[in-house]
Formats: sequence, structure tokens, C-alpha cells
Amino acid sequence: MTSTLRPATTTEAVKRPGRWLALSVLVLAVLLVAVDATVLGLATPYISEDLEPTGTQLLWIGDVYSFVIAGLLVSMGSLGDRIGRKRILLLGATAFGAISVLNAYATTPELMILARALLGVAGATLMPATLALIRNIFPDPRERSLAVGIWGATASAGTAVGPIVGGFLLEHFWWGSVFLINLPVMAVLVLVGIKLLPESRNPNPGPWDMTSVALSLVGMIAVVYAVKEAASHGVTWEPLAVGLVGAAALYAFVRRQLTLPAPLLDMRLFRNRGFSGAVLADLLTILGLSGLVFFLSQYLQLVQDRPPLEAGLAELPAAVGAVAAGLVAGTVARRYSVRAVVSGGLAAIGLALASLTVLDQSTGYPVLGAALLVVGVGAGFSFTVTSDVILSSVPKEQAGAASAVSETAYELGAALGIAVLGSIVTGVYRGFAAPAGTPAGAHESLGGAVEAASGLPSNTAQELLSSAREAFVDGLAIAAGAGAAVLLATAVAAWFMLKNQRLGL
Repeated sequence: MTSTLRPATTTEAVKRPGRWLALSVLVLAVLLVAVDATVLGLATPYISEDLEPTGTQLLWIGDVYSFVIAGLLVSMGSLGDRIGRKRILLLGATAFGAISVLNAYATTPELMILARALLGVAGATLMPATLALIRNIFPDPRERSLAVGIWGATASAGTAVGPIVGGFLLEHFWWGSVFLINLPVMAVLVLVGIKLLPESRNPNPGPWDMTSVALSLVGMIAVVYAVKEAASHGVTWEPLAVGLVGAAALYAFVRRQLTLPAPLLDMRLFRNRGFSGAVLADLLTILGLSGLVFFLSQYLQLVQDRPPLEAGLAELPAAVGAVAAGLVAGTVARRYSVRAVVSGGLAAIGLALASLTVLDQSTGYPVLGAALLVVGVGAGFSFTVTSDVILSSVPKEQAGAASAVSETAYELGAALGIAVLGSIVTGVYRGFAAPAGTPAGAHESLGGAVEAASGLPSNTAQELLSSAREAFVDGLAIAAGAGAAVLLATAVAAWFMLKNQRLGL
């Protein structure tokens, strides 16, 4: 039996004509997801004002997409291996565009949460398919490294384009318009992808096991929900019970995969130390970053009174750094070492986050911009190389499942980061001292405080805003410190777990 962990070789396939044009279609899908993720942060104050969600509902709006997508990525990646990665990518892109309309016209917090959850179902089809197709379109390791770098750079560019386009739309239209920008991108992706993308699938995939799908979905969502609730409200019997159910489901999922002749996810992949180290690094890095990123747009708009477009431009250095680093990451990793590039990138992010612990309401932009640039460079190096390691560790037949594991780590880290670090911000914020007559909603979110202040006398409103903003910034600084600790610890772990790991020549 052939090992499932053999490295890729340049003899696997002849170089495909038109492969770079095909890549241009794949990066459109990445752009679609990246733009959607970043515009939500800018739109949050407007959603908060219009839909009036509670603090908990606001967190759910922010992270339910990640919860659902984390629960379905492995299943959808495996489904793509079976029915065809091109087919599932185009179906997912079409659904993603259609459900974006539901997001745009949501009229209640509950409907918005449902719309974000459905978007997660569609989004779960996109990212594994794009990486898996790259694995099959580019058999040459050096070309694949460049393709992965372009793929990652596009995701980073999306994080820049999203806030800028979103900021422009928010200044001229209503908040739902930020979701409608998905429609033209989706249309181009589908129409061009039909012509340019080659189909690929596992020739001997076996059946798609629905029991495994259900166990994966229940397990992931239950565990993440339990962590979120425990972080928000303390460890009580409810999150503990849900967490135990989730852990039991995941245990049953793993046991089932080990006994199936054609598993949904080949657990032997995790025997490869490089594969496991890269996945763990991705998860913990996003965990340390995401809670901070989710609240950064609110800081720029609601604390420093920047208009949406200016707030979007203020986040540009992170994307610029990530694009630049991502394009050269493969070359640098081959010249030095995988673990040096990944660990160095993670340490740089950790130190940049540590510098934000001194953040206050009047922090000048040079400090914030420099920190964001360093975060972007570190992320560009580490994420590009870990994605390359993950793809290089598996045969092309299992590229969808392996890519799904990589994306699951990313989405799970995002959900946990927003839940844990976001709950730190929310917990600190809720304790601020408000003047007499302040509506209860002011303690739910900073957006709620801004809205409440608009209906109060000017002196009372100023006192409320000053106190609320100070509490919000205090929470943000503590979250930045926690994120820095996670990133620095992950840098040390990556140094040992990625020892002797090499990219293909």
C-alpha cells in the first residue's frame, strides 16, 4: 500500500497549459471570502445601531459564520474529492452570492445570525476546493509555492480591499450594501471558472459517510459553542454539558475514521509532524489575532471617530505586509528553513500585539500602523509556508481533505479567538461606570453606548462616551496582551514541531 504521507514530486503530472489563468479564477474565490470577512467588522457599528442586537447576539453575528464553516470544512473538502472540486467550488460560489443577499436585507438580529450561518455552509465549499485545485494544477513544488503565495497574497489583498470598498459603501449607502459586493465577484468566478478550471477528483474515493459528516458538524459546533459560552458567562452546567457532547462526538468521529475503508478524513495524516505542526500553528495564530482584529474597526470608528473609509485605509499596512511577505515566503523558506520562517513570523506578530497593550484613546496612527505592518509581514510568511507544508505532505488525491484540515484550523481559531478574546473585551467593557439615566443597552456594546448617547443631554452623553470608550480600550489592551502570549508560545512550539521540515525543490 502506498503511504498517504509521501512527499510531492515533480513527476506526478505534466505541467498544465493555462494553469496560471486557472489560478486567477481560484484567487477570485479567496477574494470573495476575504472581502466578506473584513467588511463585517466595519459594518458592525451600523448593524448594532440598526438591528439593536444584545452583546451576545453581536458576538454571534461575528462568529457564527466561523462556527458553521469550521464544522463543515472537512466534510465539504472530502465531498469535493469525491464529486469534483471544480463542481463544488462553482456550486458553493453561486450559493455564497445568493445568501449574501439575505445577509444584506436581514431585519432582525436573529435573521442576521441565520444568514451568517447559511453563508458559512456555502463558504465551507470554497476554501478547501481552491487549495486542492492548486495542489492538482501545480505538481511542480516551486511553482506550487508561488501559487500558494499568490493565493495567500490575494486573501491578504482582500482584507485591504474589503475595508476600503466597504468604507466607501458605508459612507454612501446602507450597511447591507457591503454584502452585495459579493455578487459581481461571484458572477465572474462562476462564468470564467466554467471555462478555465480543470475538474479533479479522487479516482477511488469511496462513499461519502453521512454519519461522519453529522459527527464532525455536531462535535465542532458544540465544542466551540461551549468555549464561547464559558468565556462569556463562566463555566456553568450548560456549556459544560454541551462541551462534553461535542467532545464525545469528535471522539466518535476519530474512532469511525480509523475503522472505515474510505474515511472522510484519513487520520494518518496527523502522524506527519510537519503536517500536525503546521495545522497547530495556524489554529493558535488565528486564535491570538482574530479577537483583536474583530474589535479593531470598532476602535478606529467608535473610539477615534474615524469615518468608515478612513478606518478601512488605516488597516491597509497589515494587508500590504502580508502580500509582500507571502509572495517571497517560499523562496525564503528554501534559502533558510521552514521553521525559521514560520517561528520568526509568529514571533513578529506576537511582539507587534504586545506593543498594542499600551493602546489608549489617543494613540497616534504611526504606532498603530507600524504594528499592523509587522503583523501583516509575520502572517504573510507564516501562513504561506504552513499552507505549502500541508499541501506538500499529502498525495494529490487527498488534497481536498488536507486543505479542509488547514482551513478548519483557521476557522476554528477565528471562532475561538473571537469567543475568548472578544469575551475579554466585552467583559471588561460591561463593567464601566455609567452616569445616571443611561439605557441598559449601553453596557451591551460600544455601538450601543454611542447610540444611547445620541438621546442624552450633551454633558451626560459626553460622560457616558468617555467612560465607555475608556473601558473598551482597556479591554482591547488586555486582549492584545493575551494574543501576544499565545503567538509567542506558538512560535516556540513551531520551532520544535517543524524541525527538519523542508519544502520541495
